[in-house]
Amino acid sequence: MTSNDVAALGPRLPSPVRELTDERFERRGVRLLLKRDDLIHPALVGNKWRKLAPNLTAAAGRTVLTFGGAWSNHLRATAAAGRLLGLSTVGVVRGHELAGRPLNDSLARCAADGMRLHFTDRSTYRRKTEPETLTALLAAAGAPEAYVVPEGGSNAAAVRGCRALGRELDGCADVVAVACGTGGTLAGLAAGLGPGQRALGVPVLKGGFLDGDVRRLQERAFGGPRGTWSLDDRFHFGGYARVPGELDAFAADFERRHGLPVERLYVAKLLYALLTLTEEGAFPRGTTLAAVITGRPFP
Repeated sequence: MTSNDVAALGPRLPSPVRELTDERFERRGVRLLLKRDDLIHPALVGNKWRKLAPNLTAAAGRTVLTFGGAWSNHLRATAAAGRLLGLSTVGVVRGHELAGRPLNDSLARCAADGMRLHFTDRSTYRRKTEPETLTALLAAAGAPEAYVVPEGGSNAAAVRGCRALGRELDGCADVVAVACGTGGTLAGLAAGLGPGQRALGVPVLKGGFLDGDVRRLQERAFGGPRGTWSLDDRFHFGGYARVPGELDAFAADFERRHGLPVERLYVAKLLYALLTLTEEGAFPRGTTLAAVITGRPFP
């Protein structure tokens, strides 16, 4: 598999930047742009393209094995890439108890795209980065020679791939914000932005662990820190895949106002955070914000 093979899938790059008129931002003197990474590719949406493309090239035709939960966007994207490129894919799914149940819509899509699913218990899943545990998982999944992509797709190759996102926004905005799962997109985004710009990450998982993860990813990708970035941990709404009524109502209202389908697990939390921060006066009047739209609702 070469970079030309991956590029032949026809990504829309650079993704478009569109200004959004919203009086809630305007009355605070803040301009809001949307970086529509959700329009890059119909199957490999948003930052999934940027993170997967370099890894698919590196896989060089080998089976690709990766990890995720029952509703993982990353698993779906990897499975879709396998179908489109004729690659064998294996998904190691957190939760051995799921093996005996009907597949949910997300995992059913993975299976329909040809991904072989291997369910593992949560204790083993937590230790999946340990060399002995990883070797055992590869063997148990029947893919001992597979090319391994980490959970969420965040590794050095992915971070370097996401640097292009920052470069596409060079000079467009003062602050560029993105929802964060594993931190790879933020690490690359910050590295690609120009002088005077900063990146803001909005974690969708609770725990406060991403600061160290982003630093380690930049170290592996670039040899040290790059760009200016920060995290605001207040907007996870209880953790991954938690969509309480307040957040769902906010997203539905945003959809009505702007005709933009709002993905709930990442994008809704990002937009909610930006509105809250704007109303708190976190951005001086005259600030231009760019929100990276990394996905769209599923199914």
